[in-house]
Amino acid sequence: MNPVAPAPLFRDPVYDGAADPTAIFNRATGEWWLVYTNRRTTAHGPGAGWVHGTDLGVAVSADGGRTWTYRGTLPGLDTEWGRNTFWAPEIVWHDGRYHMYVSYIRGVPDSWAAPAEIRHYTSPDLLAWTFHGALGLDSDRVIDACVHPLPDGGWRMWFKDETRGSATCAADSPDLHEWKPTGVVLDHRPHEGPNVFTLGGAHWMLVDEWRGQGVFRSADLTTWEYQGLVLDAPGHRVDDGNIGHHADVVVQGDTAYVFYFTHPGRPPGITDDDGTHRTRRSSLQVATARVVDGVLHCDRAPTELDLGPDPEDG
Repeated sequence: MNPVAPAPLFRDPVYDGAADPTAIFNRATGEWWLVYTNRRTTAHGPGAGWVHGTDLGVAVSADGGRTWTYRGTLPGLDTEWGRNTFWAPEIVWHDGRYHMYVSYIRGVPDSWAAPAEIRHYTSPDLLAWTFHGALGLDSDRVIDACVHPLPDGGWRMWFKDETRGSATCAADSPDLHEWKPTGVVLDHRPHEGPNVFTLGGAHWMLVDEWRGQGVFRSADLTTWEYQGLVLDAPGHRVDDGNIGHHADVVVQGDTAYVFYFTHPGRPPGITDDDGTHRTRRSSLQVATARVVDGVLHCDRAPTELDLGPDPEDG
């Protein structure tokens, strides 16, 4: 019998606000880890305070992603005193190290408009982290990093710049440490959470348009062609009846596994909370995506999930 992932795939047992997941294979333990923004859905008061003051939660799976166990939050990330905000981690493995790029906001603001930066950390084991500083990206409101190797060497990062109308911008690096901004990539409409992967002979980018995931196709990681939406129509699994938000993708063979979150307590099409736990809580889900005749299709049906070790050295 093929292993079918549960729905929801995971709910945070402390705050019930798992969001913005990234999936990474832990080479030391042989586990898959989901590292996610741990939103504080039980925080009191109006405004955006409940999405700030967040740690990075960790759930681990030893059976290829079929079951997940909450292990706590990533330690050792704070570099200044107080309660601060960590969002939307991106983690890549390269040359014996994990590199994490995480959105950082000082304190616990009650507005979405606080200054934000993308910070760089490295680790040998996903637990002991060394801070290398904030990236110089020509903006004081950048979040949601995504990193992918370039065909001829080096790396490209895509990220959301809120000072440019919530567009996706890019920066290039020869070594994952020094980054040079290269400007706006996508500005078709406000969006966030870019995620880039390669599947079926093409490069793909998903972006969260707050009405589903916008799909873009590219042959060269530079020019992108819009191909519509996925995860926009409600699914039928438990906690999957609303749009899919802020996805991460793991490719194995000819299949992409799309990890995303939903707000199951909100009516379909509603993107705002009403201050209650019911509309703030979020669940992690997984769906499969495949390329058929040059088009990316994403299926929210029950997903057979049996992730193998990640062989990529990045």
